[in-house]
Amino acid sequence: MISTAVRSADLSGSLPEWRAKPVGTGDSNVPVPLIRGHFDLLTVPDDAVVRSTFLGIGKLRINGVIVGDEVLEPGWQSYTHRLVYRVHQVADLLRIGENVIEAEVAPGWFSGRIGFFGQRDVYGAHRAVIAQLDIFEDGRWRTVAATDETWTWQPGPTLSAELYDGETYDARIAADSDRVAAPAPVDTVDYDLDLLEERAAPPVRRIRTLRPTRIFTSPSGKTLVDFGRNIVGWARIRVSGPEGTEVRLQHAEVLENGELGTRPLRSAKATDRYVLAGTGPEEWEPSFTYHGFRYLQVDGWPTGDVRVEDLEAVVISTDLRRTGWFRTSFEPLAQLHRNVVASTEGNFVSIPTDCPQRDERLGWTGDVAVFAPTAEYLFDSSEFLRSWLADVALEQRANGAIPNFVPEIPFPPGSEKIHGQFGDIHPAVWGDAITLVPWAVYNSTGDPRYLAHVYESMCNWVDGVAQVAGPGYIRREGFQFGDWLDPVAPPEDPAGGSTDPALVATAYFAHSARLVADAAQVLGRVDDEARYRTLADAVRAAFRAEFVDATGRMTSHSQTAYAIALRLGLLETPKQIDGAGQALAELVRAGGHVIGTGFVGTPLVLDALTDAGEIDDAYRLLLNEERPSWLYAVSLGATTIWERWDSMLPDGSINPGEMTSFNHFAFGAVADWLHRTVAGLQPAAPGWERIRIAPRPRLPLRDAGATHLTPFGEASLDWEVSGGHLNMQVTVPPGTVAEVDLEGIEPYELGQGVHSLSVTAPATYVEVAEVG
Repeated sequence: MISTAVRSADLSGSLPEWRAKPVGTGDSNVPVPLIRGHFDLLTVPDDAVVRSTFLGIGKLRINGVIVGDEVLEPGWQSYTHRLVYRVHQVADLLRIGENVIEAEVAPGWFSGRIGFFGQRDVYGAHRAVIAQLDIFEDGRWRTVAATDETWTWQPGPTLSAELYDGETYDARIAADSDRVAAPAPVDTVDYDLDLLEERAAPPVRRIRTLRPTRIFTSPSGKTLVDFGRNIVGWARIRVSGPEGTEVRLQHAEVLENGELGTRPLRSAKATDRYVLAGTGPEEWEPSFTYHGFRYLQVDGWPTGDVRVEDLEAVVISTDLRRTGWFRTSFEPLAQLHRNVVASTEGNFVSIPTDCPQRDERLGWTGDVAVFAPTAEYLFDSSEFLRSWLADVALEQRANGAIPNFVPEIPFPPGSEKIHGQFGDIHPAVWGDAITLVPWAVYNSTGDPRYLAHVYESMCNWVDGVAQVAGPGYIRREGFQFGDWLDPVAPPEDPAGGSTDPALVATAYFAHSARLVADAAQVLGRVDDEARYRTLADAVRAAFRAEFVDATGRMTSHSQTAYAIALRLGLLETPKQIDGAGQALAELVRAGGHVIGTGFVGTPLVLDALTDAGEIDDAYRLLLNEERPSWLYAVSLGATTIWERWDSMLPDGSINPGEMTSFNHFAFGAVADWLHRTVAGLQPAAPGWERIRIAPRPRLPLRDAGATHLTPFGEASLDWEVSGGHLNMQVTVPPGTVAEVDLEGIEPYELGQGVHSLSVTAPATYVEVAEVG
């Protein structure tokens, strides 16, 4: 028997109004209660749906069968503003006579520990389930069960469940009814049901499982399990042993000195416990927590030796459709791209998070602001990002400021002053997520609704920045993240990089003003377009006057400063543009082609070099394996993108910095350049109605390719250099036109269809072929 998720609009007729009430235990100390309701049916109906959601993380059963395949429901949103619910067809789960609906509700994001100050009960102390079952018969819908005061609760077998710390499950309670307390009446929980909205974004699901690649003993004698790659999810175990035996599973991303490297988790315990019922082979996996890990330390295994068939890792993510692929036979670059995909999956769990493992996992705005174009290429993430942007708009301050992470977590009194970076401030790039992310979604889809959805918030952000900046337009006030985690920034000061934060902030003020003008143009807001275009031009002029001279020399002589000025269109004269491009290339060469950028500069630097005609330097920067570089982590066996360029040091020790995640997608924004420049496939107009075919091949790569599922169908490009020729296979979907732009050849257009192209390879390849 199965239950199928549906949309209310797809059902015949309108569902009855909500009658359900939020119900719970009234006792916030109960870890994960079982909440039950009963109803009788004389016949099995033609159709039946259940609408359900939770104040907390929950799962629902009907007659003992779990409803749906979603996990961590309903995910994380700004509960004070909205709460999503799901709709499932459940007629196959019903039976004649008595039927039972049962819910379990854990603290989750609603009332559990979240945030790096250990906050609890952020949205409320009392968890609840809201569920209503309606059946369709005799041509109409009617309600047969809804959560209310008639429901009961009792303690369940899950003894603790925290997102950071893990889950403890006592199977003896589930197996022996004598261990369970008698049912008690539920309490209703105060929550405004007008805040309910049907889910539009995909839910979190199990997306795959992995078997261990090895099981070994650490130097201290611990049993360690390696799943071969860094993932997000949990372990599923199959175990037999005496009643009361406790199996302990501790998770970590890396090893240090041959032992589990838990220091980067900070206070997160990341440990699950299972107490055996002793009834024979038992299978279990947690339901109300998740971990970022590659390695598992197993303690208390009853037979002593853990076998490969006893364990598997369950990988979870928001269930997004894959839309973009990159390929090359140059393995280090192929692995880098796989790492980007893995970090996207691992951090797109209900919302876009910074990291999935330590005591944080917040919706930091700056990370997704720089990564959104890559996300949109790799996955159909438009509704996922739209859902998150809804919370961003709801939590925007009256002065236009955007919280640094959304959903926002209020800080304990006094803590907001620790770094001076919290409150009603306007940090560049982080706050600019409200313009950068919707524009990336629009560019990918061509659908103006993604702009209209948050247009007022985009305007409010830019208006707020203008108010703070004042008539001079230069942003020197308040805290700024700057070029966060620039490699020269000391571990204790991630914002202390080589680029003036005021330069970064003023540049993005101009950029966001231009994006709002562009959005106004798309939406037909003529007066707004003129106003914001004028503002953008004024800020650009102020930027040039303050931060760049007539020759293109920046006041901050850094890779990020030049990349920002070039890529955001802030320079004016050819002399400035050429001078800035030359200065950037000289900086990169002088630095030995290692990275000199943080969160802000990294997505821009390769494009800036490309635009400046320094494509060879861009490749050398991309393919360098020295520290810091993208391939340094790959050379050390990384399977995800790291938070720091050197999260792990060359000797295998973990970076001493407090923030040292091994799964952060921000630096993975480079994949956008891989798609557009290495493979050479990108949209030439929003929504891919026009496609640009523009590979820029360089040695040591001899082949590359990309595929993207556009709104019109599959677009793809594969190139290979052989015999002095650049040979290409191009697929142009119906309804689109491809602009072909190759080095040394006049641009031309291709219509729909599959095309084979061959031109003379770049000189370096020809020379190598001749020498060979």
